Amino acid sequence: MRYIVVFALLAACASADDSHYSFSQSVGSGGGSSYSITGEGRIIGIKVWEGNSYSSYIYGLQFRYDLTGWTPVIGYVSGQPQELELHEGERIIQISGKYNHYIQSLIFVTNKGRSLHVGEPSGHSFNMYPTHPDAELRFLSGRTSGYPTSLQAHWAILDTDIVDD
Repeated sequence: MRYIVVFALLAACASADDSHYSFSQSVGSGGGSSYSITGEGRIIGIKVWEGNSYSSYIYGLQFRYDLTGWTPVIGYVSGQPQELELHEGERIIQISGKYNHYIQSLIFVTNKGRSLHVGEPSGHSFNMYPTHPDAELRFLSGRTSGYPTSLQAHWAILDTDIVDD
């Protein structure tokens, strides 16, 4: 079922205009089961759980969409999450971080210059952003072996005409 949802989202984004959809290549080891963090509407919140002093990697991820609410958590919930609630008109335009076997750290950056920094910066660096200047983060996909082992960002321009119908 998850593959159908991801395919439908990709098809909807690509069918409107290929120049408005892009994806960032997957980073991380890629072990485990596939996942996607998807919803309807615009991403308006992010929660990320990070490891303690003994483990320096991302435990879990969750998005909040304005039309469907919070998604299921990918990975684990442990302690208090780091959280970013987006303001009206704010959108995610960049994801940076580091990875080894697991995702070590993440930085989500918005078009308003705000950011969420989570995890410990060690390992290989990555930087993801859309190819179209008006596009925003629509969903993440990747693989998880308990903890997220890889991620790939999918960017598109949100068609508010379709959402408002």
